[in-house]
Amino acid sequence: MPLPQKKRWVSMAKGLVLGALFTSFLLLLYSYAVPPLHAGLASTRTPEGTAPCSPAPGEPEVPTLANGSAGGCQPRRDIVFMKTHKTASSTLLNILFRFGQKHGLKFAFPNGRNDFDYPAFFARSLVQDYRPGACFNIICNHMRFHYDEVRGLVPPNATFITVLRDPARLFESSFHYFGSVVPFTWKLSGHDKLAEFLQDPDRYYDPNGYNAHYLRNLLFFDLGYDSGLDPGNPQVQEHILEVERRFHLVLLQEYFDESLVLLKDLLCWELEDVLYFKLNARRASAVPRLSGELYQRATAWNVLDARLYRHFNASFWRKVEAFGRERMAREVAALRRANERMRHICIDGGRAVDAAAIQDSAMQPWQPLGAKSILGYNLKKSIGQRHAELCRRMLTPEIQYLMDLGVNLWVTKLWKLIRDFLKW
Repeated sequence: MPLPQKKRWVSMAKGLVLGALFTSFLLLLYSYAVPPLHAGLASTRTPEGTAPCSPAPGEPEVPTLANGSAGGCQPRRDIVFMKTHKTASSTLLNILFRFGQKHGLKFAFPNGRNDFDYPAFFARSLVQDYRPGACFNIICNHMRFHYDEVRGLVPPNATFITVLRDPARLFESSFHYFGSVVPFTWKLSGHDKLAEFLQDPDRYYDPNGYNAHYLRNLLFFDLGYDSGLDPGNPQVQEHILEVERRFHLVLLQEYFDESLVLLKDLLCWELEDVLYFKLNARRASAVPRLSGELYQRATAWNVLDARLYRHFNASFWRKVEAFGRERMAREVAALRRANERMRHICIDGGRAVDAAAIQDSAMQPWQPLGAKSILGYNLKKSIGQRHAELCRRMLTPEIQYLMDLGVNLWVTKLWKLIRDFLKW
């Protein structure tokens, strides 16, 4: 064999060995960063006695009276936010970060990542710097909900909230955001993979496939239930009623402003506490809207989430009626005026921009694999001293805000370095 050709083969062999080693390293890292999906509830329970935060035996899971329904209410500072996926939850997370930071509250943060080892069930031991008996004011990062483990970390009168979204729209968003990390979608070859999948989902879907939970009944899964239950199973309704018992308020993404007004009333907060800019939003062209037929197919495919959503959509409007329609209209208008005022004060150009147009890396949101479809903002260069800090906090993406709050994100940072190196 001529010498130059031999050298080429040696070089190729070295490349293959290095590639195999690097791939093994990535798999090892990912096996640490993404825990087993089917971890049992029993295995996640933290071995310890009743913590000081736990409710006394026999105490109701949640109080029956809303905080804002009585006169002379006191602001609530103990909050559990069950952060669901693709439901405007990052925007609500920013509101909680700001409130907790403003009042010096104690957060229960994850350790190493920006979630509590999702998709495994939550366990107290996953909290950064956790010690048995520790008590926290706010828990709000992504998790797969485990009520008993969460309950033991907050005072008995803590407020539990979560947010839901129309399941067909959520599925559409989740498919486009997470689809590239769900291997069974790689078999889809058409231009519109979402439409192709919905024409015959059982042909492609593997309930035991890696990351399969993102593409069926994701709300049910996030709340800690079996997302593969038969719709006729009595447990479906039992789980829905359990959510109703455990959560003081279930917000709706489609009626986000009305939800925040109810939340403000429940928590006895000020208007400034619930001001927001829409965070982690995709540009409009990145996700085509589902047609009528595909919308129906997506709803049928996510039937457990559809039942959950219908139940809480009905209860949401009962709460609005109790709050008062006219009062709600006034408060929503006040919130939107205040948000618009902050938009003019804080945002350069007055609107969200593509990732490539974001000038400050501290304002760059986390992007899905293989795309830069998440919008962000540019902070105005000249903002008065009164609003400068509030503007920056309102515009700071989740990862950067967590770092500002002192969270250890070494796994997330390492994953970002690898993604940047490989241009993923």
